[in-house]
Amino acid sequence: MFNIAIDGPAGAGKSSIAKAVSKELGIIYVDTGALYRAVGLNALRNKIDTKDVNLVTKSLEGISVDLRFVDGEQRVFLGEEDVSVDIRLPEASMAASDVSAIPSVRQFLFDLQRKIANENNCLMDGRDIGTVVLPNAELKVFLTASPNARAKRRYDELIAKGNNVNFDDVLEDLNKRDYQDTHREIAPLKPAEDSVIIDTTDMSFDEVKNKLISLAHARMN
Repeated sequence: MFNIAIDGPAGAGKSSIAKAVSKELGIIYVDTGALYRAVGLNALRNKIDTKDVNLVTKSLEGISVDLRFVDGEQRVFLGEEDVSVDIRLPEASMAASDVSAIPSVRQFLFDLQRKIANENNCLMDGRDIGTVVLPNAELKVFLTASPNARAKRRYDELIAKGNNVNFDDVLEDLNKRDYQDTHREIAPLKPAEDSVIIDTTDMSFDEVKNKLISLAHARMN
């Protein structure tokens, strides 16, 4: 199997770049952040404090989180409900950051992620893919950008989807998530030692995409 691991902070453009690169390479794209968002969304819907380890762990009983491909597009299912839209709301983003710090949640989703990678050529993005989930991936990339650039991208994405959001609030949420992701005890966000670090602040979408495709082709040959 040929696996690519892409890590990086919120708003670095991981998902959009990963989708384009995986399509170009003809391999499966796995959005692991969406899985954590689904767990966080489930907790929110059940009025559970997303920082309460015991309650969040108990909430995992009897739920299923799955990635399915519908008309060639990856969709996220919580049970039999397609929650691909709901998990992109700001509150789901913060909930994902909270629950991702809980060991039982990471283990709950870890097995699914590894199974997909073991059975498919895939590109997987998240925050600990190169360091924890796929430490032997053939290519590891760490995408980053300045906080303002990342917040602007996330803001534009939310506005385009019809959400009524404020840029300063988006930036504040992003900074909070950065702190949580880099300071958690379990699998903190950091580049793998052998990852290629790419700062996308002043790069266009196509520049980043072509850079990753070039790196992938080099590792494949």
